[in-house]
Amino acid sequence: MITVAIDGPAGVGKSSTSKALAERFGLAYLDTGAMYRAAALWCLDQDLDLDAPEPDAQAIVEAVAALFTDGHFGISMDPADPWIRLDGEDVGERIRSARISSHVSVVSGIRAVRRVLIAAQRAYMRGEEDEGAYSQGRGVVAEGRDITTVVAPEAEVRVLLTARESVRAARRSGQFSQTPGGEGADDVAARDRKDSKVTAFTEPAPGVTELDNSDMTFEQTLDALSRIVQAAIDQDPASYRQGLDDYELAEEDKAIIEAESSDREEEQGPRAVGVLAVVGRPNVGKSTLVNRILGRRAAVVEDTPGVTRDRVTYEAEWAGTDFQIVDTGGWEADAQGIGSAIADQSQLAVSLADAVCFVVDGQVGLTDMDSRLVTMLRKAGKPVVLAVNKLDSSDADYTASEFWKLGMGEPYAISAMHGRGVGDLLDAAVAELKQAERTSGFLTPSNLRRVALVGRPNVGKSSLLNQLAGRERAVVNELAGTTRDPIDEVVQVDGQDWLFIDTAGIKRRLHKISGAEYYSSLRTQAAIERSELALVLFDASQPIADQDLKVMSQAVDAGRAVVLVFNKWDLLDDFGRQRLERLWATEFDRVTWAERVNLSAKTGWHANRLAKAMRTALDSWDQRIPTGKLNAFLGTVQAAHPHPLRGGKQPRILFATQAATRPPRFVIFATGFLEASYRRFLERRLREEFGFAGTPIQLSVHIREKKQVTGKSRGSSKHR
Repeated sequence: MITVAIDGPAGVGKSSTSKALAERFGLAYLDTGAMYRAAALWCLDQDLDLDAPEPDAQAIVEAVAALFTDGHFGISMDPADPWIRLDGEDVGERIRSARISSHVSVVSGIRAVRRVLIAAQRAYMRGEEDEGAYSQGRGVVAEGRDITTVVAPEAEVRVLLTARESVRAARRSGQFSQTPGGEGADDVAARDRKDSKVTAFTEPAPGVTELDNSDMTFEQTLDALSRIVQAAIDQDPASYRQGLDDYELAEEDKAIIEAESSDREEEQGPRAVGVLAVVGRPNVGKSTLVNRILGRRAAVVEDTPGVTRDRVTYEAEWAGTDFQIVDTGGWEADAQGIGSAIADQSQLAVSLADAVCFVVDGQVGLTDMDSRLVTMLRKAGKPVVLAVNKLDSSDADYTASEFWKLGMGEPYAISAMHGRGVGDLLDAAVAELKQAERTSGFLTPSNLRRVALVGRPNVGKSSLLNQLAGRERAVVNELAGTTRDPIDEVVQVDGQDWLFIDTAGIKRRLHKISGAEYYSSLRTQAAIERSELALVLFDASQPIADQDLKVMSQAVDAGRAVVLVFNKWDLLDDFGRQRLERLWATEFDRVTWAERVNLSAKTGWHANRLAKAMRTALDSWDQRIPTGKLNAFLGTVQAAHPHPLRGGKQPRILFATQAATRPPRFVIFATGFLEASYRRFLERRLREEFGFAGTPIQLSVHIREKKQVTGKSRGSSKHR
């Protein structure tokens, strides 16, 4: 079942092209505009005064409701024979008269009437799901006002037909000059103006395809619409499985295919929320508090100072209020080296926040560093809630009272480790966010493509993130392993927003590392699973190590789209570049299908090539091949290159279908086991034929024996 919704102003050819489109695809046709005209005619036949300065809206609503609920109305869904009947009388010509055209906007302009009509239109469209309906369950083409936004916002195809005003006027004049008593161009323009007060049909809503047919003939418009509809049919997972019933497949085979179909996530736009920055000197328990608020171990925690280095933003919720919480590294005055960079990130987090949670160590007591941090917070001028952490005894409130001296308001005694007092702290923090002058954060839209930056330590992942973001988003230092927490950042690249996840350098053998590095590696693996695309970075100025290849394999094994990024390429001489090209043919033979970009993250050289490679990889990751096209292709391949004999028998492919995307997964039903070399051959041919650049392909083979013929059947065949 497919629903095609077509909207647009008068004069674009909605009705004629919609009928032809329905006929071409064997679909039903619903003229919703004719339903409004029939409603206007019905009201006039009921002697309702539609010419009054203020028509009786209640009477009109009641009359229209009775029209559709009491059996007075009938409409054909056959595009070749569209008719409208009122009490059994065909009123097709009457509803096209100038009299009806001049009154239809009076009826359609009443919102209650529109609600009645919308309900009726949806009922007719749902009726086409029944195999006994005109289309036998194939679907419907519906055209008219509100169809793409209100009546059928979930339609698989939504199109807004448009044309230049002069073109529409000329078409209307030509159309209605041939209709005695019909409306003129000026009349239709006036109706458009009236209708625009209650519905929008001049600009496409999100997700609606706009098709301007000003310079198109009727056939060109129909062909353009047909391509849009065919593309939607090809994107329907059910359409790829047409033909399975022609093969002897067990129910479990069909269940496998059904279970592995994938759907896109529902899109969600950004929503403004407050930002709460958690700051304090090193090792006071900031990350532990963040984990407590989030309800999970998101931030890396270890009982040593300086574990958190970047400012890391998470989405949180308390008592029905959504907000962003920013975990920061320990702030130290007069810090040097990486400590200075960490302090800078903490200060930047404060400047970008709407409120601040200042965490101090209740066990250590008030320190000079706490007092100096207070000076920084006062200069920032942000509202502050004071959290005295690590207090879990009966005299916690008494101990916390010492921190009144800081002048930061009431000190809240808490234990982030055990949760004591965190609720009261959050109540105060959320209250400050609600009273803040602004909301600086946005919840991450769910429709952004998610990109993980992965690679071994110190290959330039954070430098690339900073280059793409156009600012110092992550701490960069010559010290390997600077990044420990995955950092989410929405970055615009080539006009498109992407969600980048900067990760810690992956150390493959987790049993040989401990502490913060161990948890960082686990979070990096989780970040790869959360992403859709992995940018695998290599340091081109250094020899390619086994660890580099293992990181790459981890992204491939996770089934993610892949772009290989050779960083610091500008530092190579001709010999070094030739060396890497030789390695590409040997060490990277497993991923020769991957998109590859050579760049310099530090200077930005060739970084503009990333967007195209990323889009290509993700398009391949999402790509589906229609079952008919796939089997025709495999049949040709198998005829030219049959599988080698195996044990005196030659396995033969019976049927294949693409069971899933993200990554593309193909299920092959064959009469015998397919050797690994033949599967690799099939994968190579699939890539040659259909592309799939930048994505792994998964092939699974299900062996099905040839159906046995019963003795009775053999005997009957011989007798005949």
